[in-house]
Amino acid sequence: MQNTWMAKKEEITDEDRDWYIVDAKGKPLGRVASKVATVLQGKHKPTYTPHVDTGDFVVVVNAADVKLTGNKPEQKMYYSHSDYLGNLKEKSYGELLEEDSLIPIKEAVRRMMPKNNLATEMLKKFKPYKGEDHPHVSRDFKELEIE
Repeated sequence: MQNTWMAKKEEITDEDRDWYIVDAKGKPLGRVASKVATVLQGKHKPTYTPHVDTGDFVVVVNAADVKLTGNKPEQKMYYSHSDYLGNLKEKSYGELLEEDSLIPIKEAVRRMMPKNNLATEMLKKFKPYKGEDHPHVSRDFKELEIE
């Protein structure tokens, strides 16, 4: 009888993780976020294990230049609630861009991650930057293609 191999937390080190780079300029927000979330979780690897962080690092350059299709730039709303009555806050996509242009991509990736404690650890490997410059130039990057 064959046994199913499962990764263990002690076996996964930062040396085992690859570094991917994505140029998000002109790419749809949802497609970039879904591809990044898949790589952060490690679902692109044969060693994927749901209860262990087997994912890789992802650097997104030009994250402020992602595009939204249709009327979404004017109509898309982001909601937050403080759990007190009457405290539902809403901001449009444009207001979020004025506040911080990285918030939309951070939120899109965060919301595509699993809803558990492991997602917090996985999101630490996500590095979005507004422009082309980033502090990880010494890394050996693999290009992550977005259709």
